[in-house]
Amino acid sequence: MSPATPAGATGPAAPGTPGRATGTSASGTSARDRILARVRAALSDVPAEERENPAPIARDYLHAHVPDDPEAVAGLLAGNLADYRARVHRTTAAGLPALIARLLADRGARTVVVPPGLPDGWLAAADVTQLRDDGTLTPARLDAVDSVVTGCALAVAETGTIVLDAGPDQGRRLLTLVPDHHVCAVRVPGQVVASVPQALPRLDPHRPLTWISGPSATSDIELNRVEGVHGPRTLDAVLVTD
Repeated sequence: MSPATPAGATGPAAPGTPGRATGTSASGTSARDRILARVRAALSDVPAEERENPAPIARDYLHAHVPDDPEAVAGLLAGNLADYRARVHRTTAAGLPALIARLLADRGARTVVVPPGLPDGWLAAADVTQLRDDGTLTPARLDAVDSVVTGCALAVAETGTIVLDAGPDQGRRLLTLVPDHHVCAVRVPGQVVASVPQALPRLDPHRPLTWISGPSATSDIELNRVEGVHGPRTLDAVLVTD
């Protein structure tokens, strides 16, 4: 005999029964409908003319807090990337293949994921097995790969952030979330902006944007930092002089 259900309590709902598990209340309204109804109620006192033509918002704040000097902006980016525990390197376009080869060798990387549009010369000096992504690499296969090498869409100096937008030299978001080591090249000054307000107009909001500020990390309630939780444990950011 099953124990009686305490007064005021409810047992598990039968399959298909409206309830919390399905997001539908007993009255038949969904959580979405209830949320939208609250939004409409909150906006009910907004004048009709402002609903069709929203009041202008002043945007007279500073768009950057660093001098408009490419070298100063690049230096700020390098410093903030390092603060987030990324490993920062500087080189020229001619020296990039040798630097990437050294970073992969120091890591002991034997296999490297390659986005479909990565410039051929970037890995010319690296003694690794290249896995060029054709859209079929699975998370399990990527988990067995040592490193990934990509470019980026741009980088934000004030926040120490690298932005990926799944461009040809970056590939699918999956490629840079599963491998434990990411080597990312940033063209300086062409791909570096000072601030987020400067970055947003240069990015397509319809593309899958990934904002990276250092290696993946999290902290528990005692502030014990753990890296490599939902992305690469090690980020090598290479600033490449145009």
